[in-house]
Amino acid sequence: MPMYEYVVINGDGSEGERFEVIESIHAPPLTKHPQTGQPVRRVISRPAPPKVIGGRHDAKPELSDRRLEQLGFTKYKKTGPGRKYEKVVGYGPDLIKPD
Repeated sequence: MPMYEYVVINGDGSEGERFEVIESIHAPPLTKHPQTGQPVRRVISRPAPPKVIGGRHDAKPELSDRRLEQLGFTKYKKTGPGRKYEKVVGYGPDLIKPD
């Protein structure tokens, strides 16, 4: 379930405390703080930054060869000059080369 950010609306219309709530995507937005009953509104916030993997920022972490094979993928690596590709893991052909 996604996490949504809300802000409390103070009596003078200014923004107050911000908080996060994990809700179903189909649930209607909250109108009151779940604990205090104060009026709230859902705010659009920046998504979390990508995870840091191996000292660098990656949007998508790399999967191990074993995990790729478990998920049913075939992985190839380029071998030498030309456009030949040799299978590393998976169930596809052992070699792919252009016609």
